[in-house]
Amino acid sequence: MMSTSRSGRRVVVVEPGYETYDTERRILAPFHAEVEPVTWDGGVDVITQALRGADAALVRESPVNAEALAGMASGAIVVRYGVGVDNIDLAAARERQIYVANIPSYGVDEVSDHATALLLAVYRRIVSRDREVRDGAWGVGQKRKIYALRGGTLGIVGFGRIARRAMAKMQVFGLDRVLVHDPYLAPDAAAETEVEKVDLDTLCRESDVITLHAPLNDETRHMINADRLAMMKPTTILVNVGRGPLVDETALVEALRDARLLGAGIDVFDEEPPPADHPLFALDNVVLSDHAAWYSEQSVQELQTLAAEEIARVFGGGEPKAWLNRWDAT
Repeated sequence: MMSTSRSGRRVVVVEPGYETYDTERRILAPFHAEVEPVTWDGGVDVITQALRGADAALVRESPVNAEALAGMASGAIVVRYGVGVDNIDLAAARERQIYVANIPSYGVDEVSDHATALLLAVYRRIVSRDREVRDGAWGVGQKRKIYALRGGTLGIVGFGRIARRAMAKMQVFGLDRVLVHDPYLAPDAAAETEVEKVDLDTLCRESDVITLHAPLNDETRHMINADRLAMMKPTTILVNVGRGPLVDETALVEALRDARLLGAGIDVFDEEPPPADHPLFALDNVVLSDHAAWYSEQSVQELQTLAAEEIARVFGGGEPKAWLNRWDAT
């Protein structure tokens, strides 16, 4: 555990990040911490050099591998500005007893709002209709069919805080049956929330709307693949605000192009930013955003505050509240 007597601690912020780090500096000032923003250019060696001797690191999507962790101070902490930690080598951090924490409570409303907005934009063909009207079209009507949500089935993959909030918002539009695929959801918890716990194949076959909120790991990578896309109804809408690699993008493009799926709302991509010639860009039954579901001015302030407080707990001799790679610290 980090000594409480040490001063002059070094906190590295790997950018792209936020407009200022005044919040982090204020919270960590009692520990005489120097907050150093470092711009990441895509090279892993930049992060390795930046974290050498660091007592704490704040990261978004930048990768923190075993080599980078090896250079950090004993008892250091890495905090993910967000929820998913697939970019951090948890096992290597545990081996070196470097804390890894995330911020699971932030952005619940923002991401669930965004998922719902993507659903509605696809369902009501808002983006394509806007474009058509601007181009002089009128009375498009049944040339581009719209199917009512009421009486439909909502399928949710991953059933954490955000998914549950999204469920409540989407149910307002008449999706009265809810299927959930989440291996960690206990049967009694499913009954309590009035959802049906099912396997992923059943969810894909029976859902009219599928929204993805699962973390990315070896089990979930490309969980929505060509076979499962083929199980879906041609009127199904897929929404992904989780992680891009949950979906096989090549298979998704083919399904959308062939009208084997009604549409998709995508906030996350396999490669970010996606290449300029990404085939999803050419499809008019897709609504896209730039991994922005988490964002509001309020969520940024909340995120920076909670992340800095996790570092303060460790600098003060304690443990992070959202400690992910636990070991016996006694």
